Amino acid sequence: MIFFLIFLGVFLLMECVTWLTHKYVMHGSMWYFHADHHQPKYANVFERNDIFFVIFAIPSIVLFYFGVEGGLNYKFFIGLGIMFYGLCYFMIHDVLIHQRFKWFKHTNNKYLVGLRKAHKIHHKHLGKEHGECFGMLFVPFKYYKM
Repeated sequence: MIFFLIFLGVFLLMECVTWLTHKYVMHGSMWYFHADHHQPKYANVFERNDIFFVIFAIPSIVLFYFGVEGGLNYKFFIGLGIMFYGLCYFMIHDVLIHQRFKWFKHTNNKYLVGLRKAHKIHHKHLGKEHGECFGMLFVPFKYYKM
C-alpha cells in the first residue's frame, strides 16, 4: 500500500514540477529548446523541445536502476510515478493535443476537450512572455465550460 501511495504522490507531484519547469525553465533559460514548439505547423518530426522528454526520463531510469537493488524499494516506485506521468503527458500533449501521432483524432470527452482548449490558449503566444496554462493534466475549470 505504501508503494502505491508513493507512486500516486509522485505522479501528482509531477504536475507541479511540470508547471514550474514549463513556466520558469522552458519559457525561461531553456527557451531555445522550447521555442520551436510554439511555432505553428512545425515541419520536422522531432523538435528541439523533445529534449525535455529525455531530461525527465533520466531520473526515472536512474531510480528504476537503484530501485531494484536487493528487491523492489521506494526508489522504483518514485521512478514509476515519473515514468507514468511522462506517458500520460505524451499521450495528452503529443498525441491528443498536437496530433504528432494520428491515433486519436476526435473526442467529445469534456475533460480532454478542456485540456485542448487550455493548451491552445497557451500556444496563442508565440514568444516566451505572456504565457498562461502551463500545466498539462490539471487546467483551470473555465476551459471545461467553454
